[in-house]
Amino acid sequence: MTDQLDRAWEARADLVVIGGGVAGLTAARAVARAGARVLILSKGGPADTATQYAQGGIAVVAPHGDSVDSHVADTLAAGGGLCDPDAVRSIVAGGPDAVAALTDLGAVFDLGRDGQVSRTREGGHSTRRIIHAGGDATGAEVQRALSAAGLPVLFGTTVLEVVTGATGVQGVLAVSERGLGRVHAPAVLLATGGLGQLYALSTNPAGATADGVALALWAGAAVADLEFVQFHPTVLYTPDGFGRQPLISEAVRGEGARLVDALGDSVTAGVHPRGDLAPRDVVSRAIAARMRSLGTDHVYLDAREITEFTRRFPTITMSCRAAGIDPRRDLIPVAPAAHYQCGGVVTDLHGRTGVPGLYAAGEVARTGLHGANRLASNSLLEGLVMGERAGLAALERLGEPAGATGGSGKVRPVLPRPVLQQTMTEHASVVRDGAGLARAARLVDTARGDEPAASATAVPAPRSGTPADVVARVEDAALTVTARALLLAARVRTESRGCHTRSDHPRTAPGPAQPIMVRLDEGGAPRVVTEPTPLAAPS
Repeated sequence: MTDQLDRAWEARADLVVIGGGVAGLTAARAVARAGARVLILSKGGPADTATQYAQGGIAVVAPHGDSVDSHVADTLAAGGGLCDPDAVRSIVAGGPDAVAALTDLGAVFDLGRDGQVSRTREGGHSTRRIIHAGGDATGAEVQRALSAAGLPVLFGTTVLEVVTGATGVQGVLAVSERGLGRVHAPAVLLATGGLGQLYALSTNPAGATADGVALALWAGAAVADLEFVQFHPTVLYTPDGFGRQPLISEAVRGEGARLVDALGDSVTAGVHPRGDLAPRDVVSRAIAARMRSLGTDHVYLDAREITEFTRRFPTITMSCRAAGIDPRRDLIPVAPAAHYQCGGVVTDLHGRTGVPGLYAAGEVARTGLHGANRLASNSLLEGLVMGERAGLAALERLGEPAGATGGSGKVRPVLPRPVLQQTMTEHASVVRDGAGLARAARLVDTARGDEPAASATAVPAPRSGTPADVVARVEDAALTVTARALLLAARVRTESRGCHTRSDHPRTAPGPAQPIMVRLDEGGAPRVVTEPTPLAAPS
């Protein structure tokens, strides 16, 4: 390593939170309130989280004309038979208290003319239960309120490995501008967000490189339902667009916008009883089918009839205007793009994984809430509810020994990111088939590890380089191992369910749906787990 990487630093905490979005900050706040030491490690800066970009809002049961039963039913319907009904009810029922706690912290939500919190409707919801802030800047308001709590955060710090020992988690190895570092802690919470950077086009920030899924797999935990990647149907289309693209919130359709093709015909007519407000997988498939039939690469959102569009959707208005579009007068070109992972690290309803001391919450976790397809605006809800629970659960590790020394020293296979993104976009997107998935898997399996890393770091990076080099290599390794696990699950699931659509298996398999769980074998290759996966019991 270079001299820059040799300058080590150390820290200690009762809980290390990896990620600075809604789930991580909520967990950290719960631990700090209990008087324990918490340290947040954030790869980017204060605004580099998926939470910051969330537009639509928070799905939470309204006090009048709504019920937990109704919200549960809508979530189960969207989830394609793969949700855990007990998990859905538990998390949905926790929504009002979680939002009340956020409001007490200073979050401000939009009010209607009657002075009450304003609510809108989004795809898959049977009623108007989505609360929002700043019109279409709910995530930014949630991020602001939680960040204002003054929790200890090391920005620009990337976790390379979760270190484990005989008693479970011992801490983490990380890298920052100060060089390689060790944080000694008996508990680690993964709150790293999603995997959108697996694809060429995504709504996710640049840091959404599947870090949490990879860290969990490398630590020995199981993941499930990775094949269910939700593609948001309405992402602003620009010619030659690449990377993160602006989202056109579902709430725009909730306020009356219509999806039309280049001929002016409805895209969703006759596809689903709820039309343009059908669940996201339905709308994305309808758009993909229409684009194939017309030979186009986008459709349009007609929002010209929405009064006061710029006031209701100021963020979207700015994105459109930057692309030379006035949504009050012009049709908005849109196409599906990778948005949200519905599966992730297998946890219980307190964030526990199968590795003692390792917890997960938010998008990175698979609680059973989302099943085969996430219901709109259930993500911030889950982050608030499960972040609090996971933080409190981590207190059970207080007093456990913690000493993050050397890492595993294993070499992590890496496929060049442009090749990986092109492969996943071509073969594992909105519609897939077995032949394409097999081709993608063969290519990804050709990935080879870099030269062996120093035993004290287990970093898949060359022996020389800057911290930025190390971060890029570990991100690419995380994307590669996650792609391998996702492609395996997608090949095994020979049916179409939720947002996993197989053109060669268009029907949904009869009988109860089963999750596909994956864990790494001794050689570091993903394998389907056929036996039940035990979760770590409370200490």
